Amino acid sequence: MIESPYYTPEHEIFRADVRRFLDRECVPNRVAWQKACKPPREFWTKAGEAGLLCPKVSPEYGGAGGDLWHGFVIMEEQTRAAFNELAFYLHSDIIAPYIELYGTEDQKRRYLPKMASGEIVSAIAMTEPGAGSDLQGIRTRARREGDHYVLDGQKTFISNAQNAELIVVAAKTDPDAGARGVSLLLLDTPGAEGFTLGRNLKKVGNKVQDTSELFFEGVRVPVENLLGGVEGRGFYQLMQRLPEERLIMAMSAVVQMECAVDETVAYARSRETFGRKLADHQAVRHKLAECKTVATVARAYLERCIDLFVENRFDAQAGAMAKWWTTERCCEVIDECLQLFGGYGYMRDTPIARRWADVRLGRIAGGTNEIMKDLIGRAL
Repeated sequence: MIESPYYTPEHEIFRADVRRFLDRECVPNRVAWQKACKPPREFWTKAGEAGLLCPKVSPEYGGAGGDLWHGFVIMEEQTRAAFNELAFYLHSDIIAPYIELYGTEDQKRRYLPKMASGEIVSAIAMTEPGAGSDLQGIRTRARREGDHYVLDGQKTFISNAQNAELIVVAAKTDPDAGARGVSLLLLDTPGAEGFTLGRNLKKVGNKVQDTSELFFEGVRVPVENLLGGVEGRGFYQLMQRLPEERLIMAMSAVVQMECAVDETVAYARSRETFGRKLADHQAVRHKLAECKTVATVARAYLERCIDLFVENRFDAQAGAMAKWWTTERCCEVIDECLQLFGGYGYMRDTPIARRWADVRLGRIAGGTNEIMKDLIGRAL
């Protein structure tokens, strides 16, 4: 049971709705969507109708006016169904807040209601072939020509892009100004001349979540699509939102750990080796005890971090600490759990194998864990 003054019975009601939606619309389609490396476009509309998109957005802009706990409930239920790769969190908890917090009034009213309904699917394009965690090193350019920006460059590893009608693009509007020269542009992809959606990249895990290359050759973006209407604020906007993104990654890591431990305990109680249940072997019990303890400590830490976020006291250093520690522990715990499954654990269609492949991304995405430790160290 979640122990937080901000977690209410309303969240539990919402959880039941989320679980029903996933059981009905997602789980039966897992194999087909993994083969396609993306969910069908109409799935997003169904998710919007069910209230699973943009739950934190203000009702004034089409959302439900919820909080981060609503996003956590969605992620927790996806993870328990071994379906964590659906990138609702990216659309709802990362991209929508950029527009709601930094966008002009016109941008909020133009995009947020359609994002909440699923009429618009969104992606954010930061990473480039030569710039990942170092966002100041991006080379995509946006030069002003009259009432448009002309966008040239390339992005890679962009989630949701295969279905996206809106892509938030990080670009240099002043190449000589360093971090102060970065701006965020809102690209409407339908009919955008010069925009090319590249390959849907094949990943080790998270196979339903599409991940794409993007190419921009003279793409004209209206000036009114500059996020917030003022150049040079993109890097600040990105840095302000990264702590929440890293907290969301910690949320996923903790639930993955818990699910893996539960599944492994159930397996150990049913599997027999040398005439005894696997769980009756002392070495196995000790290993499960270690994994359970780590998952329990991580859950307590996570819930405290979420409360700090709700109280507006969760900063960049806290985000970096939560992200690196939970994702490292998650990989360690799930690797130990897979080992206890033996050969069955290495079969790709088992939940433990899917989790093992999926969680490895956590130590890379959102800034590598090496970068997280450096951010923490510089703040000491």
